[in-house]
Amino acid sequence: MTRLAPPVLSTMKTAKMPSAVLMAMFLSLGLGSSALAEEEMKQSKSSDSWLPSLITETPQEGFALAVTLSQKGVGTTQPDTSVRKALRGAYAHDPDSLIAVSQVIATHFQTVAAANDYWKED
Repeated sequence: MTRLAPPVLSTMKTAKMPSAVLMAMFLSLGLGSSALAEEEMKQSKSSDSWLPSLITETPQEGFALAVTLSQKGVGTTQPDTSVRKALRGAYAHDPDSLIAVSQVIATHFQTVAAANDYWKED
């Protein structure tokens, strides 16, 4: 009789997820932010769009746009500036939180790069 290999998950060590990462995941699910997103859409219809296009001239401009997208996401999920400033100390020196932020920026950069066809020259 052939023995099956154990599932990969059973061999992995479980790590405690930092609270900042859990909070970021919670906020990214959009829990409680649908009203904020609707308000953001109303504002963008009534004024000039802050994001007219994902197209940029260079990868560096694309990266700057990815950072802006990340910042805008934080501002949308937590519009209270004083709350954001108060929470900054909790994650500013936490390596796991900083890595999580970098991952969000990287995801946005992937989107911008794809929209720009990876800045391929003809």
